[in-house]
Amino acid sequence: MLNGRRGRVGSVLAPALTAAGHELVDLLDDADAMVDFTRPDAVSANVRAAVAAGVPSVVGTSGWDTAEFRDAPAVVFYAPNFAIGAVLMAKFAAEAARHLDRAEIVELHHETKVDAPSGTAKATAEAMGGNVPIHSVRLPGLVAHQEVLLGAADQLLTIRHDATSPQAYVPGVLLALERVSLLPPGLTVGLDQLL
Repeated sequence: MLNGRRGRVGSVLAPALTAAGHELVDLLDDADAMVDFTRPDAVSANVRAAVAAGVPSVVGTSGWDTAEFRDAPAVVFYAPNFAIGAVLMAKFAAEAARHLDRAEIVELHHETKVDAPSGTAKATAEAMGGNVPIHSVRLPGLVAHQEVLLGAADQLLTIRHDATSPQAYVPGVLLALERVSLLPPGLTVGLDQLL
């Protein structure tokens, strides 16, 4: 089951899932997993319904509160970003933060993105120790971009990831669907948990 089929990501994800051999269904009773790329005001109800039906959830919607699903009796997998390059960027930034004095994050997204800062920027800052300023930009012409700047005396390290289309999220979603049945019940956060 795919919630958000007509959205920015869902419209790319639906044909990619079908091409990968997944059958899209409209009812949770017929689903092996639910994939949700909707909006923060809709995702919790969708996940609650999946949990009640005992269907694992794979969620890419950002800007929602995951706390109520921490101990859910069904699998709830949430990733702030399904682009494998973005996950690697966050890992590299966390390692670099151990060695350089200061850092800041600049995240740039399309003008219709409803949360700021993005879930990816928040997760990256947390991985870097939690005290990293984040600057958010919302403009037409952008998809999803994040730059981590780390500085020390006489040097600057820049780590950047650019998703130029929602197609960048497909490999991560396919990986999550492949491995979601291996996860324990409750909330698991981050694609890095599956790499």
